[in-house]
Amino acid sequence: MTQVTGQEHWTTKKTAEGDVKLFMWEKYVGSPDGKPAVLFVHGSSMASQPTFDLSVPGRPDSSVMDWFAKQGFVCWCVDMEGYGRSDKTRDIFCDISNGADDLTAATDHIIALRGAGNFLTYGISSGALRAALFAQRHPERVARLALDAFVWTGDGAPTLEQRRKKLPEFLAAKRRPIDRKFVYSIFERDHPDCADKNTVEAFADAILALDDSMPNGTYIDMCSKLPVVDPLKITVPTLVLRGQFDGIAGFDDLLQFFKLLPHPDKQFTVLNGISHASFQQKNYKMVYQILHAYFTQPAPAYTDYSR
Repeated sequence: MTQVTGQEHWTTKKTAEGDVKLFMWEKYVGSPDGKPAVLFVHGSSMASQPTFDLSVPGRPDSSVMDWFAKQGFVCWCVDMEGYGRSDKTRDIFCDISNGADDLTAATDHIIALRGAGNFLTYGISSGALRAALFAQRHPERVARLALDAFVWTGDGAPTLEQRRKKLPEFLAAKRRPIDRKFVYSIFERDHPDCADKNTVEAFADAILALDDSMPNGTYIDMCSKLPVVDPLKITVPTLVLRGQFDGIAGFDDLLQFFKLLPHPDKQFTVLNGISHASFQQKNYKMVYQILHAYFTQPAPAYTDYSR
């Protein structure tokens, strides 16, 4: 059996209020040296390890970090400020822009430690917005970008339509409580039976072991401040992933975003039988394969994009 090594790291983000400690998690087989680096970016309502390094008995390769590590990658994730093991002390909403700042600090650390030149960057839901804004600010650090359960303007997103009704509540507090019922709702709101019960239970256990509340910043951004990224300024190869039943990622909204992406190396893929949380769905291995294919796609022989 291939042995995957997990190693925790800590880095510091400089802010006007002082240093913010960020927790990072790395996984690889053998040595991390010289391997392509994947950076996984979590969403609004859970920290990084429950999303990307989840262990479920009887569910092979449940950890996407383990799976990619076994394919020869070194995998990284980071708890955004306000989530998981990272600092939760600042009295802020922890919005999408702040999360993109966290990715800058995290990649500063990885580049200094491992000498990584750039990253295969995957983000899901509001993590896709964080990843896209990071790519917009630092295209030199993103080799390829994968945006899963992404939202651009929010048009055609029934989940966001319902969430906007609670916007006054989100604006009134920096954080919102979460519990097991809330985690269940992620899998119940779009389409039944896309995820199995044991996986949902393990996911809830892992999330609630780290947090009993979440920052409201990404919810506020997605309900009232979209768009927060400009597709014309995302100049890196980009894969847009949209679950068949996803109530946040409006299909036509994503197509319009996709059309405006300037790099010719771009793909749009609909994920059959998937709602929102791709790696916790029954069809999770399909997502792994699609993502792996894009991350390992050979460079084109013809690269004159000016014509």
